[in-house]
Amino acid sequence: MAKHIKNMNGLAKALQPALLKMTDQLAERVYETLNYFLQDYYAGYDPSSYQRTKDFLFSAVKVDAHPYKGGVRACVYIDTDAMNSYQNVSGYQVAQWANEGLHGGMEVDHKPHVWQDTLDETVNNGELLKLAVDYLKSKGFSVRT
Repeated sequence: MAKHIKNMNGLAKALQPALLKMTDQLAERVYETLNYFLQDYYAGYDPSSYQRTKDFLFSAVKVDAHPYKGGVRACVYIDTDAMNSYQNVSGYQVAQWANEGLHGGMEVDHKPHVWQDTLDETVNNGELLKLAVDYLKSKGFSVRT
């Protein structure tokens, strides 16, 4: 059924359901990728000088898409505030080390860069843009890139 759109507010309202679903799917892809690199980080090194709390392993958070300032927004992040069982170091520092290829602040052979690798595999390589274009085309939108 055709929709009659008379202004920008009408256009935003008509697009919002598709944008919410698309944004949720894109955020889920980032969340899955982040969790992959968190798993890789933990699997690639077995510390002998400290005991793991695994707070970092389970720190990924995905907030579902919701309307935001005339558009749609979803968030994927590492919840460093919830990483509170470390001794003498903050959750933020642990996450920062992991993005520098360090384990517990130490140089090791296995050096994933958890957050940067996630961005490289989703945003920087164009995958999310391709997924967005494919989703919109599947809903009947004409999209050119």
